[in-house]
Amino acid sequence: MGSALARALLERGDSVRGVDNFSTGRRENLAGIQDKIDLREADLNDAQAMATACKAADYILHQAAIPSVPRSVTDPISSNHANVNGTLNLLVAARDAARRDGRPKRIIYAASSSAYGDQPTLPKHEGMIPQPISPYAVSKLTGEYYMQSFYRVYGLETVALRYFNIFGPRQDPSSPYSGVLAKFIPAMLRGESPTIYGDGEQSRDFTYVDNAVLANLVACEAPATNVAGQVFNVACGGRFSLNQTFELLKKLTGFRGDAIHGQERSGDIKHSLADISLAKKYLGYTVLVGFEEGLRRTVAWYREVMLRSGELRTPVEAK
Repeated sequence: MGSALARALLERGDSVRGVDNFSTGRRENLAGIQDKIDLREADLNDAQAMATACKAADYILHQAAIPSVPRSVTDPISSNHANVNGTLNLLVAARDAARRDGRPKRIIYAASSSAYGDQPTLPKHEGMIPQPISPYAVSKLTGEYYMQSFYRVYGLETVALRYFNIFGPRQDPSSPYSGVLAKFIPAMLRGESPTIYGDGEQSRDFTYVDNAVLANLVACEAPATNVAGQVFNVACGGRFSLNQTFELLKKLTGFRGDAIHGQERSGDIKHSLADISLAKKYLGYTVLVGFEEGLRRTVAWYREVMLRSGELRTPVEAK
């Protein structure tokens, strides 16, 4: 998300300051733009670094987190430290900067659809009472509450965007924190069977990264009376099971094998589908890229990267 947002902002002619401790991010994701942004290697829990980073910034797009349900189940303390303490530290720095200079004007927070938990009601809408299951979900929901609190108590404008399974280019397939598609696609391009945890009938509202980028940009500009202190779903409003997704990927990658099925993972939810009507109404959000087109673009990107690296051979070389 960070590299995709940076590219979109530069294309608009904006100045971009990036902050990353590179615990999950990769410098190569900034290839071609690293010299065009003010990149700072720092942790959100470094109060001085955050105070400096917030200075003279008009908007803050807070995407930083340890985005892993399995890791949060194994190690909830580190997830809480990064996702909750880091968010609070950033909010304090932003509040102080806004009091002093009148900027930042607004913080956009990458929230998570995991806040809804495994409630059977579909689609998920923002009026539902959250029922988070995993420590990760709890940490991301806590960030939402802090965003709302800082708006109500200090007047710092905040908008929380509940992402639904964001995917697209530049996700690291080797990372234990990456989503299912970042793992499936490179494996299938190599001719390896991906692992589906459970029966594969679990479904997701997979959302191509360009849609989430747009949501952040329009959330910066939407009238405060409509969006400040509020939460909005960011998704496509459709769902596909992992089994359906696997079949689509077989066609796109040329993979001819079967998936491996493992045991269901603790903390995972069964079905996810978003009601995006509020985002459309109040943010001006729209779905730019549907799921199947997003899959095609993502497969093409991974294939190109793997061909360049020599991990895959061209059809001529394969003969």
